[in-house]
Amino acid sequence: MSDTEITVEPGRQDIVISRVFDAPPDVVFRAVTDPELVPAWWGPKAYTTRVDRMDAQPGGSWRFVHIDDDGAEYAFRGVFHDVVTPERIVQTFEFEGAPGHVALETLTLEEVDGKTRYVTQQLHPSVEARDAMVASGMESGVRDTIDRLAELVTSLR
Repeated sequence: MSDTEITVEPGRQDIVISRVFDAPPDVVFRAVTDPELVPAWWGPKAYTTRVDRMDAQPGGSWRFVHIDDDGAEYAFRGVFHDVVTPERIVQTFEFEGAPGHVALETLTLEEVDGKTRYVTQQLHPSVEARDAMVASGMESGVRDTIDRLAELVTSLR
């Protein structure tokens, strides 16, 4: 069972994802910003992830591609707006299959007794857009992804 909490409050435009990792913030930050490590955790286990680009600095961009067993590709992209090592990342998130639906994500990493409290707030353009994201089945993918990140950061500490 996942220790990941996903909060979706009625009538709001955001989704909040939180978890406490058994690793310090610098290790978690490295895992989420190192393009060599991202494929080990980003996305559900059913997909292979390819990092096309990742420049984790203000103004930099990222693009990741999920590849299923049949070779179909699903791409995601964004732009980094703020990167404060090892505390915060602010970036956009867009699924290329739904162009124009851009969410703003703020990730904060806080040290708590040698562990890291990870909190991501995804702010969607509207309540309807947020609800469509939730209806897409994103919760199971998020839980799988964050569980994989937990395994990775535990092995890196």
